[in-house]
Amino acid sequence: MELHLIPADAPLPGEAALAVGLFSDELDAGLTGLNKRLGFSLAHLVSQRKFKADAGEALVLHPLAETPQTLLLLGLGERSGHTLQGVQKAAVRAARVARDQSVKTLVLDLPLAALEPTASLQQQAMAVRLAVFQDLRFKGKGKNGDKAGDKNDTTTLDDVRMICPGAQAAVLARAEAICAGVELARELVAAPPNVVTPLSLAATAQQLAEDHGLALRILERQDCERLGMGSYLGVAQASALPPKFLHLTYRSDDPVKRRLALVGKGLTFDSGGYNLKVGAAQIEMMKYDMGGCGAVLGAARAIGQLRPKGIEVHFISATCENMISGDGLHPGDIVTASNGVTIEVNNTDAEGRLTLADALVYACNLKPDAVVDLATLTGACLISLGDELAGLWSPDDGLATDLLKAARCSGEGLWRMPLPASYMERMKSPFADLKNTGPRAGGAITAALFLKEFISPGVAWAHLDIAGTVWSDKGHGDNPAGATGYGVRTLVEWVSTHAAD
Repeated sequence: MELHLIPADAPLPGEAALAVGLFSDELDAGLTGLNKRLGFSLAHLVSQRKFKADAGEALVLHPLAETPQTLLLLGLGERSGHTLQGVQKAAVRAARVARDQSVKTLVLDLPLAALEPTASLQQQAMAVRLAVFQDLRFKGKGKNGDKAGDKNDTTTLDDVRMICPGAQAAVLARAEAICAGVELARELVAAPPNVVTPLSLAATAQQLAEDHGLALRILERQDCERLGMGSYLGVAQASALPPKFLHLTYRSDDPVKRRLALVGKGLTFDSGGYNLKVGAAQIEMMKYDMGGCGAVLGAARAIGQLRPKGIEVHFISATCENMISGDGLHPGDIVTASNGVTIEVNNTDAEGRLTLADALVYACNLKPDAVVDLATLTGACLISLGDELAGLWSPDDGLATDLLKAARCSGEGLWRMPLPASYMERMKSPFADLKNTGPRAGGAITAALFLKEFISPGVAWAHLDIAGTVWSDKGHGDNPAGATGYGVRTLVEWVSTHAAD
């Protein structure tokens, strides 16, 4: 899809559809202006269809005898309630209706949120592109020999022109870079576990390094052994595939003033180990257990393209599979992480935190100003917050506030959760320094507290549990059903706030 910015007085292409946002408390004035602009009256059609411009309402007028032949009126509700979220929802509706109407060119005229016009434009551009994203890579050929989706190629929405006052080309370029990162994350998470493996993720990291000027270090099993990563390697030891510890680095050409680290859980398949996933555990969906890694690699792609000034960003993931074999972890085994902490593995299905333990120690050894990790870590977070909100745990109020702001500006749901130190008592082991799970109650909290044990003193840290948000069965917002690419937008927005002007 190509995105363009055009002035309000630009002529409409004859084949284009026009989508216009209207406020319910200014509907008459809005229609008067639209009538003048189009050269014909819509009053009868709008009255006949009982369009009130309430929030979420959409009216498609097609075919019209005049230009444009397709007109989409989008209800925005009252102007006083128009927010970034409203802009996103309206852009999503416009894009999907246009696609369903077999429109190839869409002109989008949406009022921007008054207090945040730049963020509104970026939100609009991202939403309209991401809303119509389709992943058809694994569709087979039909009886006519055509690949699924080919017959729709002539009706794909591929040209969107957004009416925007002033020069905002930089905003559009930024939106396109972030969308490319989200789409990469979606494709990684959606791919089956026989396609996305630790080896293929290493190849993806290599390609990102080559395409976007990033430094890459891949630690092989023996490298991790030398660093004492017994916790990570314990998880990986049952798989026939070798683990790959990925470390990409973006470094600004300007003097570096801030150093940041992003750590993503990278389990390309999670069987649960000897605590095998059964019943409603959805073992067949455990390809998305590398959603944190997907988000981090997607963010690396976007940041590598955007080239923010004055910062250094490390993208880290300890990738592997959690499988079953005679070499696998037993429940009750004790492993030693690279900071010397011993861990009693009382549940082999709580493996993500074991891999993250060594990844977080590694990240802290880089002496960053802040570390943010993302992981599909606990079902408890999904039960608490559903599939539209990720959980945020951090002992650092400033970092938590910055991440919440970044999530809001980027259109991703995030909610700060408590981190009571007293819950750590539940993670004590009679045999080792820690257990890898506590009791069922407060499971997402104790998981976050476990990770905190591997953060160096003085390093600001936040944990995002994205177990619910990385996948959506029905889709929501600009996320289609399936992989959402959650986290890329928030990470890029947060990183960008640290860039030099």
